Amino acid sequence: MQPLTAKELEYIADSMSNEDLLMKQCVVAAVQAKNGSVKQLCQTLLDRHARHYEHLMNTLQQHVHVAPMS
Repeated sequence: MQPLTAKELEYIADSMSNEDLLMKQCVVAAVQAKNGSVKQLCQTLLDRHARHYEHLMNTLQQHVHVAPMS
């Protein structure tokens, strides 16, 4: 496995930040929604973004052992 480049690490960090923001927005939308279907959709989207975040975190953790030492 090749070490991730600085650009790849930056992209993953940005993606994680975006997923975190989307999760927070889903929570707010679910709390404010009055329609049960909309609340369910928000929960589905929250779960999806949480999985994306975890996948990105796992990718970083898998590359820790091949990261160059500074």
